[in-house]
Amino acid sequence: MRMIETARDYDTMCKTFRWRRPERYNFARDVVDRWALEDPHHRALHWVDETGAQTILTFADVARRSRCLCNLLTAAGVSRGEVVIVVLGRVPAWWEALTACLRMGAVFSPGTLQLSSRDLAYRITSANAVCVITDDERAVLVDEIADSCPNLRTRIVVGRTRAGWIDYESGMGAASEDYQTAATAADEPAICFFTSGTTGYPKQCIHSHSYAIGHEITGYWLGLGKKDLHWNISDTGWAKAAWSSYFGPWNRGATVFVDGMPGFSAKRTLKLLQDHPITTMCGAPTVYRMLVQEDLQRCSFPALRHCVGAGEPLNPEVIGTWQRETGIAIHDGYGQTETTLLCGMFPGLPLRPGSMGKPAPGVHLAVIDEAGQPVVPGAEGDIAVRVEPISPQGMFQTYRTIPGPAAHHVRKGWYVTGDRGRIDEDGYFWFVSRADDVIVSSGYRIGPFEVESALVEHPAVVESAVVSSPDETRGSVVKAFIVLAPGHRPSDELRRAIQEHVKRVTAPYKYPRRIEFVEELPKTISGKIRRVELRRKEWESADTTAAQEPQSLN
Repeated sequence: MRMIETARDYDTMCKTFRWRRPERYNFARDVVDRWALEDPHHRALHWVDETGAQTILTFADVARRSRCLCNLLTAAGVSRGEVVIVVLGRVPAWWEALTACLRMGAVFSPGTLQLSSRDLAYRITSANAVCVITDDERAVLVDEIADSCPNLRTRIVVGRTRAGWIDYESGMGAASEDYQTAATAADEPAICFFTSGTTGYPKQCIHSHSYAIGHEITGYWLGLGKKDLHWNISDTGWAKAAWSSYFGPWNRGATVFVDGMPGFSAKRTLKLLQDHPITTMCGAPTVYRMLVQEDLQRCSFPALRHCVGAGEPLNPEVIGTWQRETGIAIHDGYGQTETTLLCGMFPGLPLRPGSMGKPAPGVHLAVIDEAGQPVVPGAEGDIAVRVEPISPQGMFQTYRTIPGPAAHHVRKGWYVTGDRGRIDEDGYFWFVSRADDVIVSSGYRIGPFEVESALVEHPAVVESAVVSSPDETRGSVVKAFIVLAPGHRPSDELRRAIQEHVKRVTAPYKYPRRIEFVEELPKTISGKIRRVELRRKEWESADTTAAQEPQSLN
């Protein structure tokens, strides 16, 4: 496929595009190995650690090391179809582990470094995971809950040796480089993402091996070719890393740039853009919001030519500031953990700041009403993907913890995303709001149920409701409305104690940055809390001065 460079290219591709639907597919063999055979020196990964030291891995290196890891995992008792949970930061082992799991037909399940021991126990047990690959700090947490996870039989630690764990590097060094890639079916389960919902703990979102084919379009939206050095600023625990740090760029043969520094620093990001020949960059809107607060006039990015944003709505003001100061526009994109790219501001399309762009080639996207009918331009409705008679490549198979296919998300042949939007007269999509209570903060999806469950474990909390609250930098943050138990009175000290409690019992990114103590919560006649009422008041009110902490990216 040729690169999308003009609006005419986009129109032509949409008219002529047909998804490849092979019976068997394996990304490790069909993409990684193909690039390695074409040019053994073709760079796959350019990694910079905290000190500035650089490591380069070619596609041949990734192919070879992934085969070693396949043999290591096989010798440790991991079989095709079994789940391997990988909780690693931005280190080369993450890319090697994903490639190895795909190659051998194991199911790769990533997790953020912020997971608590309870989060890990839930994921291991609910997914029946047999193996965990993580670093020494997270290994301590796994050891705390290992006895409650009888299915967990293999533990691999990266970075140092640990009693009861297989050392990653020494194990790789002893493993053979010869491995026959599994002849995986295109519809065979390959990836298990955990995604937050509104009424329970995170669901297992299962993707097949053809998910990688769906991301061929992601590579075009990213504007990538074989000579590009692409930087996606993303936590490895989320689907966005699979999108733009792995499948999207490697489908196109681009080199992935990786900053191994934990967390996010706007100043370090700008310096890396100046010091390295990074040609394309992808980041959540929160990243750009923090970058435009720096003195961009003092910066020069000689190689940078294309920027994209995804994960949450992108403010037109931020797009304007970035373009004014750097000369580069930010191309928005839209999709979900359950999908690949559904909609995007593709290269060559006339930009409309604030719009999500136009549907991805091969994706029939619309805004529909309750009857499953497309609405007229300008009208608000549910953003939906046509999945009947056949889905576009990259759509998830099922939520494994929910029996059967995700039929409750399908309306008259349309997969309903849970987002509300509208389409203008020229076919551009515009995001309006979430249709449910899921909170999107700095690109992280946070289910209110998880936070509320953690809150009520605190002895001072008798009842709580969690909603999104507008925030200038993060887009939105978690706010908790709390009814106190008898004998407890509102105070800043209690507020901080409750926040620290939530950080301890669940992943820290989920804690409520704002807390409001109330006498009672709004409820329906049947007694259900009306989060929608609380959320509406938050977003309609200009007063967002409730207690919060200094801005930083976790």
